Amino acid sequence: QNKKLQTINCKGTLIDLAMPKVMGIINVTPDSFYDGGATTLESQIIKQASLMLEQGATFLDLGGYSSRPGATDISQQLEINRVIPAIKAIIRAFPKTLISIDTFRSEVARQAVNAGACMVNDISAGKLDTQMLETIGDLQIPYCMMHMRGTPQTMKTLTDYKNITKEVLFYFSERVAAARTCNINDIIVDPGFGFAKTTDQNFELLKHLELFETLNLPVLAGVSRKSMVYKTLDISAKEALNGTTALHMVALQKGARILRVHDVQPATECIKLFNQLNTTKCN
Repeated sequence: QNKKLQTINCKGTLIDLAMPKVMGIINVTPDSFYDGGATTLESQIIKQASLMLEQGATFLDLGGYSSRPGATDISQQLEINRVIPAIKAIIRAFPKTLISIDTFRSEVARQAVNAGACMVNDISAGKLDTQMLETIGDLQIPYCMMHMRGTPQTMKTLTDYKNITKEVLFYFSERVAAARTCNINDIIVDPGFGFAKTTDQNFELLKHLELFETLNLPVLAGVSRKSMVYKTLDISAKEALNGTTALHMVALQKGARILRVHDVQPATECIKLFNQLNTTKCN
């Protein structure tokens, strides 16, 4: 694996992804599928950020637009009003925090970076806002692009693939090329578990995750408490932590460099065990 491609530059801090990292999810939304409404007050946001950083999160991924299947579409201004005060509050409390802004809108991305975010996580890989790639190029920040089809409102109906892994890889080769023409240097790819994919397709992608190494880019895996876990186990999202951890280990073994999670401590432990497994020398 090309060493250089495992490093990303966040505000002048070089983050080495040769050692997998944890991205903690902070949703400042009333309707996210797992923790909707739990962190809408500044004090709650600070408390959650503090806990996640303490437990070993390298990044905090802040989102003000719920992208769960069928979620309500909200205005750009409402999204800005949710995320900007939250970013400022976290940076005030923990100035060195690496905040990723989870948005597909370029104006939200720009304002978030001006407020202190250092990275953009875009579920649409620039497809829902024609200004996004250009904006990221201007801002010169790392960009995480995810695979999905349609919008959160329509994606459930768009699950018809001939060969999902091939099609997702092809999608990324096209999106990465577009990003490069906009001078985006640091790119992370996220296969988009749960976005325009059936449970079987999610498992198919996870099973072949190592094929994403052909892109020579760090892979982010977001399986935390998603339906691929709880529907398979016939439980609720609230009960899906154990299943999540099991799939995290699989994702790490297949090359994932960032785990995007609701529960930082278990993910950190999973990475520690994975690292131990990989560094143990047999005599």
